[in-house]
Amino acid sequence: MVKIPTGTWILVADGTKARLFSNVGTATAPRLHQERLLEPVNLDDDGPAGRQPADADGYHLDEATFVKQLALAVNDAALNHRFEHLVLIADPQSLGQIRPLLHQEATRRTLLELPRTLTNSPLEDIERVLAAQAAG
Repeated sequence: MVKIPTGTWILVADGTKARLFSNVGTATAPRLHQERLLEPVNLDDDGPAGRQPADADGYHLDEATFVKQLALAVNDAALNHRFEHLVLIADPQSLGQIRPLLHQEATRRTLLELPRTLTNSPLEDIERVLAAQAAG
């Protein structure tokens, strides 16, 4: 069972976009408010996250680069005390790529990581998944 305090940031991501929510509900009955929709920008300016196979195509390199951009944004927010708690929900590949890029301060603030693809899911479905985690 993981309580998700009011104000917790919930980042729901995959390699092509991310949705940032904050919990405006209670620790045991999360209710989400979408703060931002994040999409890849300037992918040619940054390299991809982690090691990539020599035969990786442009699509997979772009996904890895976007995940790196997300990690850098989360790190910056953690180091500048913009959030106290974080929940990461991402497809398994993206979660595996973002995890080693997180600064220890971001990792310390992470309450929960869920390897799920929920980026295109309705808000109610994401809330239901979080409520199930909070209920144990």
